[in-house]
Amino acid sequence: MTETDYAALADFRATLRQFLVFSEQEAKKSGLTPQQHQALLVIKGNPPGHTTIGFLAERLILQPHSTSGLVKRLEELDLVCRLESEDQRKAPLSLTDKAEKILATLSSTHLDELRRLGPLLSELVDRFNEK
Repeated sequence: MTETDYAALADFRATLRQFLVFSEQEAKKSGLTPQQHQALLVIKGNPPGHTTIGFLAERLILQPHSTSGLVKRLEELDLVCRLESEDQRKAPLSLTDKAEKILATLSSTHLDELRRLGPLLSELVDRFNEK
C-alpha cells in the first residue's frame, strides 16, 4: 500500500459517507428512518411477492427478529402489508400506495445525488485500477 492508495481509500470512503449522510437526511425529511427507507427500497427492488422477512433481513444485514419488528412498525405506518400466506414468517411483503409515493420521491432525489457524485466515484475507482 502506498500513500496514494491510502489517500484514494480515504477519499472514496468520505464520498460514500457523504452519500449515506445525504440519504439519511432525505429519509428523515420524508418521515422515515434510514432503515425504514432501506426496507422499502428492498421490497420495491424485488419482483412482487418475493420479499419475505428472511430475505429482507439478509439484505439489511439484520437478525430476522429485528426485521420482524421493523416490518411491524412499517405496517403500523401503513407503508407495508403482508400478503396472504399459510406461514406469516414467509408471507411476502408489499408496499402500500403511500409507501410507493414516498419511495418514488426519495428515489428520484437519490438518483440526482448519485448522478452528481457518480463522476467523482468513478474517478476514485479508476485511481485503484491505475496500477
